[in-house]
Order: sequence, then structure tokens, then C-alpha cells
Amino acid sequence: MTLRICILEADDLHPSLQETYLGFGDMFKRLFYAQDTTLQLHVFNVVRGEYPAQDQHFDAYLVTGSKADSFANDPWIVTLRTYLQERFACGDVLLGICFGHQILALALGGDTQRSDKGWGLGVHNYRLQAKPHWLEHELDHFQLLVSHRDQVIGLPEGAHVLASNEFCEHAAFIVGEQVLCFQGHPEFTADFSRALLQLRESMYCPQEYSAACQSLADRHDGALVTRWMLSFIKAAHNQRNAAMTGLNSMQRASICLA
Repeated sequence: MTLRICILEADDLHPSLQETYLGFGDMFKRLFYAQDTTLQLHVFNVVRGEYPAQDQHFDAYLVTGSKADSFANDPWIVTLRTYLQERFACGDVLLGICFGHQILALALGGDTQRSDKGWGLGVHNYRLQAKPHWLEHELDHFQLLVSHRDQVIGLPEGAHVLASNEFCEHAAFIVGEQVLCFQGHPEFTADFSRALLQLRESMYCPQEYSAACQSLADRHDGALVTRWMLSFIKAAHNQRNAAMTGLNSMQRASICLA
């Protein structure tokens, strides 16, 4: 089965980083292709108003990170929230990373705010709070690179915490077989995180900047989380196919597949 994934790119990298890292869309392409070269990945920059055509169908829609606030009322952010609500109503599989994690929580009825805990930086360790059937791994913990000061403080109805730590209670959540979100960045590398920290050094206190830089020597499980995302998409795809098999042609036609 060849999966088609729509990457909704929610930011442009700082000009000083673009030559080396191109953009979040390309970072996710490298991340996914490292796991499966047969994937069909399509990037749409939603900040510039790019979205799939109505006749384009994808097995999953992934919202990237962004320096923007998910709760802001910039026109492109309002449009994205509405688009995600429509995709959810159609039964599409949705993935969110950092900003994407936050805006999906907000779009589906949760709450996202600037955290009074300050910045999350460097490598963070998370404890799994649940182990769904598609999460085929014996680990109780995993680590991801992070860069955020907004957090999901209230989950949408029907959502469950997948992972957490003391700094971020809702570090990952799921909504049934349809939504999977992570606060951390599986697409980041230690080199990119270091470059981002250096670019924003004036925004941090010296102690947190130093601690974040030192943590970059620790492992991070971006590849593992990518495999989880692909397993989640495949499990959702199989479940949907099984459900569709039991419907007649009129019932199938009534389901939103745009």
C-alpha cells in the first residue's frame, strides 16, 4: 500500500536557515523517506494560502510546526483551523507536530495557551501513558527535540493523553483512530536545533540556553516517532477500508471523501 500524505507547512524558516534546511516541508520529506521511499508526499504552504484541490485525496494530513500562535486570529491561522475542522468532519486522518499539535487541539474543541512554565528547549523525555495496538514497541519512554512556549492545556472531547512529562502534561494525544499529535519535533536534528537556539539566544535566559545546548548530546527518537505515525496512518486506513466494505453503494457515496 502506497500512502499519500499531505504536509500542511505552517511556516517559512528564517532566511539564514533556508539554504541548509530548506523548510519544514522538506524536513518532513527527509524524515518520512528515510522510513519508506514509496510514500507520496505533497507539501502545501498554508501561510501563503496553498491547499490541496478538492479532488485530491490523501491518506493523512500533517500540520507542521510554526513560530506563530495557534490561538492567534491571523487570517491564514483562522482558515487553517476551519480547514482542519472540515477534514476531521470528513473522517480524514490528521497528524500535528508542535504548532500542528496545538492548532488541532484548538480546532477540535480543546484549549491552547502561552504556558507559564516558559520555554521548552533541547531534548525532552516523555513517558507513554497509553500503548494503542498500532504502537508496536516495548519502550515506556521516548525523547524528542522541542522548541515551544505554548502548550495544549485542555484536550478536545474524546481525546486521550498518549505521552507526558512534568513540563508538558499533554505532550502527545490521540483522538480515536483519526488524530495523532506530538508537541515535540521528530523532524528536527541536533544540528538544526543548535542553529535555531543560536538564532534565538537573546530570547532565552542564559541558564536555559546552556542547558538546552548541552541536552543536544542526548539521543532523540524522531525516527521511532515517525514509524509510529506511519503505523497509525496504516491502522486507520485498514479500519476505514473494513468499515467501507460493510456499506452499500449509497452509504459510501454519502461519506465525505474530499
